[in-house]
Formats: sequence, C-alpha cells, structure tokens
Amino acid sequence: MYSAFLVSKTECISCNNQVLKSLGTLQGVFGAELDRIEGRIIVNHTDEVTRDKIVELLASLGLQGRNENPEK
Repeated sequence: MYSAFLVSKTECISCNNQVLKSLGTLQGVFGAELDRIEGRIIVNHTDEVTRDKIVELLASLGLQGRNENPEK
C-alpha cells in the first residue's frame, strides 16, 4: 500500500536523508520518496504500519506531517 503525507518543506538534504532512513527502520515500510518542492512524502508499506504511526515518526523528526489520504 502507498500512503501520501504532506509535510513541512525542508531544504536540508541531510535532514531529508535522515527522514527517509528513519522511515526505513519501521517494520513493514519498504521504501519512501520525498518531494521537497511539493512537501510530500510517499511511503510504501504494509498494513502492519498504520498511517498514524508514520505521522508520529515524522513528528518525532520535527516535521509537521498530515495524512494526505486518510483511512476510510
């Protein structure tokens, strides 16, 4: 499953790399892409990882993340 999150934009390349690396440590996350221009992160993950858990991780990294596609 793919989930999209709107995040506060960051220009720091090393910060962006840290975000992607941290997302990769979550059990069930297979990959992530960060679009610095749009302020969006796309995460490829299983149902094992909830969107709320991803938002929590983003917040712990100092990003204000918002689920772009909330669960129904």
